[in-house]
Amino acid sequence: MPRSGQWGRAYFAVQAAAGCFWWIAVFLSPPVRRATLGGLDPVLVAVFDIPLFVLASAAAACGVRPAAVAGALWTTVVAVAMAAYATVTTQAGIGVLAMGAATAGSVAALCLMLVGHIPTAWIIRGPFAFRPARKRTGPGFHVAATFGQIVVFWGFFLGLVPACVAGLEQRWGLTLAFPAVALPAGVVILILASALGIWSAAVMSTLGGGTPLPSVMANRLVVAGPYRWIRNPMAVAGIVQGAAVGLILQSWLVVGYAVLGSLVWNYAVRPLEEADLAERFGADFQSYCETVRCWIPALPGTRRTGPVNRRPVRG
Repeated sequence: MPRSGQWGRAYFAVQAAAGCFWWIAVFLSPPVRRATLGGLDPVLVAVFDIPLFVLASAAAACGVRPAAVAGALWTTVVAVAMAAYATVTTQAGIGVLAMGAATAGSVAALCLMLVGHIPTAWIIRGPFAFRPARKRTGPGFHVAATFGQIVVFWGFFLGLVPACVAGLEQRWGLTLAFPAVALPAGVVILILASALGIWSAAVMSTLGGGTPLPSVMANRLVVAGPYRWIRNPMAVAGIVQGAAVGLILQSWLVVGYAVLGSLVWNYAVRPLEEADLAERFGADFQSYCETVRCWIPALPGTRRTGPVNRRPVRG
């Protein structure tokens, strides 16, 4: 079996052991039972969960693929059901988080076992497929389209989603006390990160001949504005904005949502985007990557050595 499949089996082995220990704790510790199951009957839940979660994970660890499929499906169903139960009753919030994490892990491990990798390429299909903007459109169109995207994406990812997450956090009884400085600090950080995002978007749309949207990508590589010091300033701005919104809402789950977004972007989206840029811009983009870091900005005079192409570049 390919090494990736072995990683999938290893995950299911860990999950089987964790599930076994969790069930022992459920029956021996009332606090654990209340925190993870609320008022549900542990015996009734165990009748279904032990064979479909613990035993199925153990069988998947031995390479039984149908067991891996059954375990991933069951974990997904339980996670959704627990979320609904916790939302209605305000109980078992920790159980929701645990099953949500188990669902993500089970699905990822199942993909490793069945296809040998996690299929991230679906992210760039359909309306999010990488396509350069039409060259006959002018910068005015690109600027208008870019700021229209900002309104939509910021409204959804920095407004609607965090509000829902914070609401569920309160409903599930998972809130934690934040220091008094969290709110003003969050406001200041949000303003600074938003300014970086707007600056980056303006530079890309005016000099790059396109927009940040994958389906209307810039046609030129730009080393100007914030792109002189960091390759992905808009992604950095968005992640910091999400964390700042979490501070403002005093929601640790929203902060976690921002961190999770950074991981998804770094490990799923960025490799695909950079492969596309390398194909389109070749040595120019390679030189840019060798000089300007992805996440950590380099102040003037401290950048890594190497040639940088000064013509418009999309990073």
